[in-house]
Amino acid sequence: MTRIVIANDKMQTDYRYTLVAPVGHDFDVDFQPELTPKQMLELGVFCGKYITDCRNEFPKSWFTNALLSPAGRDCSLNYYGVDASQPLATWRNRGWIHPDDPRGWFQWYCRYFIGRRLPDEDARQIKRWKAMRRHISQVRKNCEPGNPMCRPRQRQALLHWAYDSRHI
Repeated sequence: MTRIVIANDKMQTDYRYTLVAPVGHDFDVDFQPELTPKQMLELGVFCGKYITDCRNEFPKSWFTNALLSPAGRDCSLNYYGVDASQPLATWRNRGWIHPDDPRGWFQWYCRYFIGRRLPDEDARQIKRWKAMRRHISQVRKNCEPGNPMCRPRQRQALLHWAYDSRHI
């Protein structure tokens, strides 16, 4: 069963997309995120300033225990307590932003998770997600096992991409 979602927020007006897959299922075989969007929001990502004006688009349960800062960025809300983000302008300048997802990768992931599929864009974003694996290797190479605060910025960046660096 398909369903139409209409997004109206600070960055999109009357953006419509169709959900064609069940929530949290039917992912591409190459895409195996370790964290759901809900888990990411509860752990603390993007300095608490992400999708705060998009609550109507996503399941209410995602926001029940989310660490959000609607007033402005607060990087103390990040799981590792550090800023690991680049400004949106950097993402735009590098061509990483697709018009359907003006907030970037995490917005794509949230929409993918709830069932939207855009084959070409999905393939591009999954390729970008896979490229983040290099940071896992760096954490493993440079950190003693059991030291979760080694390389906190790199670990926070991994968390932003649905990799659970707490277990490295």
